[in-house]
Amino acid sequence: MAETAAAAAAAEAASAGCPPFQLGKPRFQQTSFYGRFRHFLDIIDPRTLFVTESRLKEAVQLLEDYKHGTLPPGVTNEQLWNAQKIKQAILHPDTNEKIFMPFRMSGYIPFGTPIVVGLLLPNQTLASTIFWQWLNQSHNACVNYANRNATKPLPASKFIQGYLGAVISAVSIAVGLNALVQRANKFSPATRLLIQRFVPFPAVGPARDSLDKSGSPHAHPGSTSNHHVRAGKIETSHLEPEIALATASRTVVYNKGL
Repeated sequence: MAETAAAAAAAEAASAGCPPFQLGKPRFQQTSFYGRFRHFLDIIDPRTLFVTESRLKEAVQLLEDYKHGTLPPGVTNEQLWNAQKIKQAILHPDTNEKIFMPFRMSGYIPFGTPIVVGLLLPNQTLASTIFWQWLNQSHNACVNYANRNATKPLPASKFIQGYLGAVISAVSIAVGLNALVQRANKFSPATRLLIQRFVPFPAVGPARDSLDKSGSPHAHPGSTSNHHVRAGKIETSHLEPEIALATASRTVVYNKGL
């Protein structure tokens, strides 16, 4: 009896300050900036990259037990939220297949950061500029595809069209701007180097638009009934006053993902 009471007390303590678990729902309230920020941090948490196969199976089984009302005694809300976080970080909700690690949302920072560093390297040659812009757009395209909404399949030609458009536009802008900077004799070497550091930013923007316009339905682990919809919709009355006053719309769409 004492051991049972101690276990119950420990479970209650573990769930203190933790909201009641809701299958398929976000842990943090999406009606406040802080809640959406915490939700985003959960999605990109790189610790989920190190989850073992056995731990993943345990998480999936725990959620199945919850779904069928067969949870073992002593399971806390914290454990359920963590199980859902693990499952959504690793498995695609539509195909139930494991997402390749570099293309998971939780892998976007650790795998994307070296690419960003490469984009910002000083004194790049033509070949290195092309390589880093190509690698960056390839990584973005693969992340979008791996986390796509698989319930609405699109022909591969749409994805290829968007990918090629993104690569060509990024490389063209980066190479063109670098050439213009090199020919600007009125700039000092230090000023030229500083300007070159910012060249990747205008190159990446239009390229991203090319991927978005390719028709590929982006996805994101997460927070609606479909679990993987990238864009979220919220009534402006639920937003912070300074944000709500900036628009006349009753609802706004925000990006939950990339």
